[in-house]
Amino acid sequence: MTLFSATEWSNTRLVQECLRGNELAWNMLVDRYKNLIYSIPIRYGLPPQDAADIFQAVCLDLFNELSRLRDAEAVQGWLMRVTTHKCYHWKRQQSPLNGDLDDGALDGLSGNTPMAADVIADVEREQLVRDSIEQLPPRCRQMITLLFFEHPPQPYNEVAEKLGLARGSIGFIRGRCLKRLKRILQDKGF
Repeated sequence: MTLFSATEWSNTRLVQECLRGNELAWNMLVDRYKNLIYSIPIRYGLPPQDAADIFQAVCLDLFNELSRLRDAEAVQGWLMRVTTHKCYHWKRQQSPLNGDLDDGALDGLSGNTPMAADVIADVEREQLVRDSIEQLPPRCRQMITLLFFEHPPQPYNEVAEKLGLARGSIGFIRGRCLKRLKRILQDKGF
């Protein structure tokens, strides 16, 4: 089996490999979209444990429906619709039990209507940034993750230690990495 990076293969190729039973391809496909899937229930205010349950349910649906996808390149939109649908059903199930959902709690989550345009735009933009970060060289990818996506944020001295760099070089390298990321985003029309 050939090792590959998630950024090297299209969704179509990943799906084809998944259908052939390539476990590594499945892991790469899930890794590519895990933050997208998880971000939707969080955006709709679900607790982290319930968001994790929805994530697992969406991944199971993806696994079961993979062979029936008409357009593997449209898997991102499919995942967004399925995740939103599951959020809607979760909120409906919680509503009569908790009684604490206000009248607008299900707004934008109708199982029959698409996600609100602003939510779609935000989720797609976030995924574009994640995909772009994956195209960075490994050191830049790791630095961006440590500096901007860790909670709590990592101090420069810890980032320097983890990357094997001098603390004083973090700012300069961070700047170069952000310029590379900006170019990638610009090339994608962002």
